[in-house]
Amino acid sequence: MTTAKAAVGVEAAGIGKRFGAFTALAGIDMKVRSGTVHGLLGENGAGKSTLVKCLMGYYRADEGGFLVDGKEAAIARPADADALGLGMVYQHFTLVPSMTVAENLVIARGQVPAVINWGRERAALDAFMARMPFPIRLDATVGTLSAGERQKTEILKQLYLQRRLLVLDEPTSVLTPREAEEMLGLMQGLAHGGTATVVVITHKLSDVTRFTDEVTVLRRGRLAGRGKTAGLSRGDLTAMMIGEPHAPTRPERQGGAEAAVRLTVRNLRAAGDAGQPVLDIAALDVRAHEIVGVAGVSGNGQKELLEALGGQRPGGGAVRVDGTPYAATRRQSQALRVRVIPEEPLRNGCVPGMSVVDNLNLRLFDQREDGGRRSWLDLGGMRRRAARMIAGYGVRAASPEVPIGVLSGGNVQRCVLARELDGVVSLLVVANPCFGLDVKAVAEVRARLMAARNAGCAILLISEDLDEILELADRIVVMRRGRVVHEAPAAGADPHAIGAHMLDAQAAGGARTEPSPALA
Repeated sequence: MTTAKAAVGVEAAGIGKRFGAFTALAGIDMKVRSGTVHGLLGENGAGKSTLVKCLMGYYRADEGGFLVDGKEAAIARPADADALGLGMVYQHFTLVPSMTVAENLVIARGQVPAVINWGRERAALDAFMARMPFPIRLDATVGTLSAGERQKTEILKQLYLQRRLLVLDEPTSVLTPREAEEMLGLMQGLAHGGTATVVVITHKLSDVTRFTDEVTVLRRGRLAGRGKTAGLSRGDLTAMMIGEPHAPTRPERQGGAEAAVRLTVRNLRAAGDAGQPVLDIAALDVRAHEIVGVAGVSGNGQKELLEALGGQRPGGGAVRVDGTPYAATRRQSQALRVRVIPEEPLRNGCVPGMSVVDNLNLRLFDQREDGGRRSWLDLGGMRRRAARMIAGYGVRAASPEVPIGVLSGGNVQRCVLARELDGVVSLLVVANPCFGLDVKAVAEVRARLMAARNAGCAILLISEDLDEILELADRIVVMRRGRVVHEAPAAGADPHAIGAHMLDAQAAGGARTEPSPALA
């Protein structure tokens, strides 16, 4: 395999794409210069994915076409994009976890011999790796690699396949700050060195301003703006994305200094889906007027922690809410005012086929206003309650009676927040509340969480976005291998130090850090 310096430029000229009566793209022009890092921005539904799928041959554009290195290119199927040297690294990894890095690289080729000569393949792979800017052990099983190493392996796979242009879809979403900086810096070096042109699709404006050369912004299927990144501020980029200047207002942090402990967790243990131990929390407290951010690389017990506190996963240990033993039953959660918002609310917090009205009333449909049990549905009351939540949270739906499953991700999240934050809430456990949302929806969600905290709610925020934790949390705990290995105040916290604990407590400068005596 050879990886000569052969970065290519790509130009989209008047790309249009329709799905029935819906126009997904209308006359999109985009020029990506050879040997640069180009940012592709836009809110959810802006057309970014559709444009890239047309470029990669998964969709066929109804209008316009693409130029590759200045020559018209016919891209009717993925094989055409492959032949042109166009590749994509997806947000969700596509490697085979049970196979080694070397095996994943070899089987990625279009033609693999029935009997593989591993001596010859290994010699070629060693020569290939010698030219790559980041080392990955070829004999390592992919399932044992960190998220950052898997991301690098995905990129290596594309370079091994001699891609001359790489599209990276949300490349830093599962990486620690240090991994994200390293990976984007390496991609910038590859591009500026002429090995491969890079297109980055991301919601993180900090990544855009630091690592891209130029940007193209889409809004509602149309070109909203473009230019050299150096001449654009974050405000400029946000205004192009949403059509108006947007400076989100967030309530000031209020209260919490001497608030009472609301959630008490001691010796909480749980097993994974295969029966292996995955959760072992010795001690964790959350106070009223406090947001405790749980940081950690995906797969270190965060999901199991939310499920155990939400009654979806059995476990041992002691959990108390306001001093009362809590086993996460529906009656207990109602009595103690505990709410849980999972990472994928449409799958795990809603009934997609039921209406918006019904989903907004899932918590209280069987309760009277005095708290007693209801024997029949108060349909009028349900509609009035839903209308109040829809108006208060700005839910956009064609009708309150449409299935919630047809709403956008941002509007589903608004519905779930409206339902779970309705009334007085003592404890909220929430996971990745802004994952996949656009910049305006993110600002809205974070403002709602801060307002709930200020009103006295204790919030346990589980998030893979360290920037989000640093912005919202009063205190940060780090989970690794199912345990709390580090705790620190959020004010003044060093994201690189937090990231080091996420990967390996030893890397953070010493022996494993246990929770403070306050949590013992």
